[in-house]
Amino acid sequence: MGHVNAPDPEPIPVVRAVDHGTARLLPDVDRRRAWLLTVDGAPQSYVDLDDPAHLEFEYARRLGHVLDCAAPPGQPLDVLHLGGGALTLPRYVEATRPGSRQHVVDADRALSALVAEHLPLPPAADITVHGADARQWLENAPENCADVLVADVFGGSRVPAHLTTEAYAREADRVLRPGGRYAANLADGAPFAFLRSQLATFASVFAHVALIAEPGVLRGRRFGNAVLLASRGELDVAELARRTARDAFPARVEHGDGLRRFVGDARPVTDADAVDSPEPPGGSFSVG
Repeated sequence: MGHVNAPDPEPIPVVRAVDHGTARLLPDVDRRRAWLLTVDGAPQSYVDLDDPAHLEFEYARRLGHVLDCAAPPGQPLDVLHLGGGALTLPRYVEATRPGSRQHVVDADRALSALVAEHLPLPPAADITVHGADARQWLENAPENCADVLVADVFGGSRVPAHLTTEAYAREADRVLRPGGRYAANLADGAPFAFLRSQLATFASVFAHVALIAEPGVLRGRRFGNAVLLASRGELDVAELARRTARDAFPARVEHGDGLRRFVGDARPVTDADAVDSPEPPGGSFSVG
């Protein structure tokens, strides 16, 4: 009588108290080894272990475009990630640019341990996770050590105040190589006091700044994510615009005079007057 392989057991959700709330790993019924990570109900990351180049969240896809445009296809990069979650973007870089050296900084050590246990990294990946405050770690990092710095740090659903200031932007500039890219996932809604102040802050440090966002968000119709880009060198806004326009939820790349009009009279943020990003309206970033 032939041996019949038993089907793989259905994945079950994982719930664990972590340093900054309650984390849940929720299996995706449509993708066999894909998981959604939430903390206190707010979506943090989506990872498909069988297809790490798959970016489910729109903001992650836009950050993926930035990483894709940072160097010729397949060329390894040195990438610094502030904010780790389930390590979606480090996995993406490893899949699309094998041999890249990556450092991830996340203050929630218990969350990092949960991810390492249930969503292990590929054995060959050169990805080092550091349990530390993002700004403190950045201030101790060597100069000119990164080609790309990705900031995706949320305390719950808000960007912490100390990661919004001119002094922080100068530290980001210090660790980036000439022509390196800074990319931050931010969130705001009309009248955009936070987003405008962030653009003013980074424009005071970097020669080139751009913003990737959906038109509906920029017109003030709803609260949502926006990706801030900054560099000492020219940004490839035309190629980024082509890529973001092809997404399922198309976005625009604002730069130059249009972006300056959007920023208006907003001032750079100092450590003395910094505040967390605004709380999303109820339901904006919740799951279930």
